[in-house]
Amino acid sequence: MLRSVIEEKVGRNLNSVQLICVNADTLMGSDKQSVGLLDTFRMERVRTILTHTRPYPHEHSRHAIIAVVVGCLFFISSDNMHTLIEKLDNNIKWWSMYACLLGFFYFFSSPFIGKTIKPSYSNFSRWYIAWILVAALYHLPSFQSMGVDLRMNLSMFLTICLSSILFLLVFHVIFLGLWYLGLISRVAGKRPEILTILQNCAVISIFCCVFYSHCGNRAMLRQRPLERRNSSWFSFWKKEERNTLLAKFLRMNELKDQVCSSWFAPVGSASDYPLLSKWVLYGELGSDNGGSSDEISPIYSLWATFIGLYIANYVVERSTGWALTHPLSVEEYEKTKKKQMKPDFLDMVPWYSGTSADLFKTVFDLLVSVTLFVGRFDMRMMQAAMNKVQEGAQQGDFFYDHFSEKEDLWFDFMADTGDGGNSSYSVARLLAQPSIRVSKGYPVSTLPRADVLLIGGDLAYPNPSAFNYEKRLFRPFEYALQPPPWYKKEHIAVNKPELPYGVSELKQYRGPQCFAIPGNHDWFDGLHTFMRYICHKSWLGGWFMPQKKSYFALQLPRRWWVFGLDLALHCDIDVYQFKFFSELIKEKVGEHDSVIIMTHEPSWLLDWYFNVVSGNNVKHLICDYLKGRCKLRMAGDLHHYMRHSYVQSDGPVHVQHLLVNGCGGAFLHPTHAFSSFSEYYGTKYESKAAYPSFEDSNRIALGNILKFRKKNWQFDFIGGIIYFLLAFSMFPQCKLDPILQDDSFSGHLRSFFGAVWNAFVYVLEHSYVSLAGTLLLLIAAISFVPSKASRKRRVIIGMLHVSAHLTAAIVLMLLLELGVETCIRHNLLATSGEFLILVVKVIPFSCYPERSMLHPRFDRLISLLSTGYLLIVFGSGYHTLYQWYQSVENEHFPDPTGLRSRIEQWTFGLYPACIKYLMSAFDIPEVMAVTRSNICKNGMESLSRGGAVIYYSSVFLSFWVFSTPVVSLVFGSYLYICINWLNIHFDEAFSSLRIANYKSFTRFHINRDGDLEVYTLAIDKVPKEWKLDPEWDGEPKPQQLSHLREFPSKWSAAIPHQDPINTVKIIDQFVIRQTEKPDFTASNGSVSC
Repeated sequence: MLRSVIEEKVGRNLNSVQLICVNADTLMGSDKQSVGLLDTFRMERVRTILTHTRPYPHEHSRHAIIAVVVGCLFFISSDNMHTLIEKLDNNIKWWSMYACLLGFFYFFSSPFIGKTIKPSYSNFSRWYIAWILVAALYHLPSFQSMGVDLRMNLSMFLTICLSSILFLLVFHVIFLGLWYLGLISRVAGKRPEILTILQNCAVISIFCCVFYSHCGNRAMLRQRPLERRNSSWFSFWKKEERNTLLAKFLRMNELKDQVCSSWFAPVGSASDYPLLSKWVLYGELGSDNGGSSDEISPIYSLWATFIGLYIANYVVERSTGWALTHPLSVEEYEKTKKKQMKPDFLDMVPWYSGTSADLFKTVFDLLVSVTLFVGRFDMRMMQAAMNKVQEGAQQGDFFYDHFSEKEDLWFDFMADTGDGGNSSYSVARLLAQPSIRVSKGYPVSTLPRADVLLIGGDLAYPNPSAFNYEKRLFRPFEYALQPPPWYKKEHIAVNKPELPYGVSELKQYRGPQCFAIPGNHDWFDGLHTFMRYICHKSWLGGWFMPQKKSYFALQLPRRWWVFGLDLALHCDIDVYQFKFFSELIKEKVGEHDSVIIMTHEPSWLLDWYFNVVSGNNVKHLICDYLKGRCKLRMAGDLHHYMRHSYVQSDGPVHVQHLLVNGCGGAFLHPTHAFSSFSEYYGTKYESKAAYPSFEDSNRIALGNILKFRKKNWQFDFIGGIIYFLLAFSMFPQCKLDPILQDDSFSGHLRSFFGAVWNAFVYVLEHSYVSLAGTLLLLIAAISFVPSKASRKRRVIIGMLHVSAHLTAAIVLMLLLELGVETCIRHNLLATSGEFLILVVKVIPFSCYPERSMLHPRFDRLISLLSTGYLLIVFGSGYHTLYQWYQSVENEHFPDPTGLRSRIEQWTFGLYPACIKYLMSAFDIPEVMAVTRSNICKNGMESLSRGGAVIYYSSVFLSFWVFSTPVVSLVFGSYLYICINWLNIHFDEAFSSLRIANYKSFTRFHINRDGDLEVYTLAIDKVPKEWKLDPEWDGEPKPQQLSHLREFPSKWSAAIPHQDPINTVKIIDQFVIRQTEKPDFTASNGSVSC
């Protein structure tokens, strides 16, 4: 039976596990196994369900965690549910405290439930929340009323966990030493993760504690027949029906008893094992006079079994390799591994992260760029100076006319890519397809791949580092359309265009090409990374890049032009750029030609929103040089899609259509914030399309209230520290009698809010740290309000914002202090702040009449003196849990061999000291309560510097759990109110949501008649899981360019119906006609000019 249990919980390495189980069966030494409910279970089926599907690498802790969770649920459901129902404490005060604690702990841990945001912080949060929650709950009384003594479990957990950590660390050091000497296979060279070791130790300790709580230190049930508890519940049950599933469920107590007696019974006696005869850990031995049992404790055997399994599993995997664990052929393994491969995409940028070094670097780069490059050193001027200017506008580095002779041309526009990998790849996958089938609601059913891709800036977020360009821009595009076989990432193109083999000039190349302009994020490092990766590389995935400078002019077929302008950081073109385009218009652009101007920022929307005027040089170029020939302006920067078309009037029309499409991969921006825009350059415009719609955009903003922390869990580091500083000067609150002594609920509320107001006044009049934190937060809040609002309005909004945070911090502080004070008054906390020594005349302690009067929460050490007096010592300072554990250790876990004292000698007192201070550090509420009582009694001056550090550290660790969900809720509500009611913070309110959905790009077609057909394609939902595309994997891969393949993209959506190819749709379609005087009509959402 034990072998089945081991195989069930390990689920792999069956050969090695069987060897261990043979030894375990030998050690069991039992003659017969009892037959009962347990034997009817099909353990092979359970083992199959719990076995992990991945062949390698194995995760030791996965099955251990499953086993512990199943065991805990099994024991609790079988033993404690009935007790819980019978002994529930009806005191509303305690259950209200339970509700508050569990509510705050749930909201603290909610971002990490069901998903792993980031393994390091997610694991830290799980263990941190478990630590603080258990430390708080075990002081409350209702667990004792249910017969659960958490002190014993906690002390045992910490002791076993520390012992396991030391044991496993020594094992790993020895194992690595043997590997270093060459005595172990080189497969074992990978170092173990410390977090994995700690997690395994914690799991082993939890299981031992669960066993002790429900089976006891000795499985005495083996020596008595099974008796059904609560037999009245099952009196109606017939014997012939007991094998049904429901009968097995109702007889859970019997199953639990059988588990305790059969699986976890004592495994022989110490006399059977000479080596272990002096190593009886926690064995229930009586006095030395005789009649005692020397059985080895099942706790020790259980702990040794798990440690042995861990070591055996680790040695087998690391020494002999994965082949022994899964007997697959190399071909089958590689095939399975390839199917399970997933792309290594990066998540959306966490803009509210308090720990991201990338964001701090972005802020620094922005300050340097604004200070140094804007108006002082401009890369655009250097490009003009370094370019070898021939005569007039014949500047080969800026002007490209190799498309002008085509009959027709397809080209795409996208902007603001390089954020989340899933969203960027979804758009790139659509761009790379040989053709796209669109919704049936439009006359065109298939759109071929574009010959040119135009990217409108912001190629990588949050800053233009080499890492972000490679991982956030190049990686998704290379997965969507692979670069040619000869491409090398480190190659620098010094003489562009570097045409493929067999192509003599640029106009002969038939593959897709790419041109890009930089955005504000690309300028944060002075355009250095953009020049390196765009202007000095030849391939963006499978798109050929002939571009040499940051701005360009493309001459397209049928008298169409594209001007790609570089606005840098001050939203305008420089004089050299103006000179180039003005001369080009004079010498090349015909009177009836049509021009498309591509910029990064949509100045028409931003100027209206912020009530400013920018881009004077661009305006001069459009109004005074193009003179009505600008048919379309398109831009990104705003991560949504909007199109405005002019309203016919008698005045001049400088630009017919204004198009914004920044849905290339970055987070979503709202559209409803710009719904009132209607005029630009003196011309009236009306909104023709918005994606998402104004209604959907308004609804999405609501997510800030409840989803802010889930999307921005790293904001905890900022929010927790801010709230602690706001409440720092108000700890502790020693005068809480008015709140606690009121008789009515309304009186409690009145006193509570009065205390809130008094604390608010105290911050303003007497505090130093809290007042300084409040003033700094006020300055930051006022500065945070966009400049769109007036100065008076910014001050009012900032003050209201800070007042909400300060009020929330005070309320949380009072709730925490009330909880601690309530526990102190009921002798649940701070019962050992001082020492009290009583010396009384000794009488037989079993007859001592006052023994029952000692409070069970007092920690005591009782010893019989040889002089005939009884010495009773109360109290242990911060070491309450340790002293209590010492007082009951000999009773529950006697040590007749003196092993513990010898371990203390061998480690020079370090082993018990470690356990002592570990228990003290664990019991945060007790540390906080003891110090708080001392402060309230003797004043803050009585604390030493170290005592103050200990007190405020314990307060911070507890206050952090309460404050982080609330600060996110308050800040998220502020953002929602600002964007939906005050129409400010459009960027901040949606960057917090990190929405990867609602992605789009625009595909243009210059047909043979010279008309420009415009299609905007979008996907509502971006897939989060990808798999290797079987069609791509099965297609032959000759040494040819990837755009010639039928299936060019490597990854497809794990759920086929969510793949962008299957969900893409047209959200806007219109036609711009190549005529001198446009005839403007609308039909079915389309516009003809």
